[in-house]
Amino acid sequence: MRVLAVWGAVLVALVGGGTAAAVGGPEADLAYHGAAAMSGGRVDVRFTPRNHGPSAVPDATVRLRWSEPLVNEQTLPRGCARSEERVVLCGVGALAADGVGERVEMRVRLRGAPSEVLLEIDTVWNGGTVDRNRENDRQRVLVLDSGDEYYF
Repeated sequence: MRVLAVWGAVLVALVGGGTAAAVGGPEADLAYHGAAAMSGGRVDVRFTPRNHGPSAVPDATVRLRWSEPLVNEQTLPRGCARSEERVVLCGVGALAADGVGERVEMRVRLRGAPSEVLLEIDTVWNGGTVDRNRENDRQRVLVLDSGDEYYF
């Protein structure tokens, strides 16, 4: 059921022009912070969504995009779905004003065994709210195949 909600949010975002960047609507400030580590073509990612407010977000979807393609078979957490060769979408649900959402954790496998991967995280749907501070909901992290954690 939650996967359907993710796809519904994506459809609304595509038809409705994405996030509510235009004037009007309640204002919210989404952010994602976490860590990623890679070893032998496996990338472990964990992050926590946060809404700095001032308004609540009725529903949000985050996009994770890798610079390298993912293997076809992936086991993703509930609420996440593959949308492209290098993209996973995750519904993070409603976020109260100045609230923290549920932590998202996943392991993906990349094709081959690259020595590094660039991971980009951004909001694809924010429930119709306006986010004037897009810097903290757009994260880019270069993850080296070292087993070390890289924080964002």
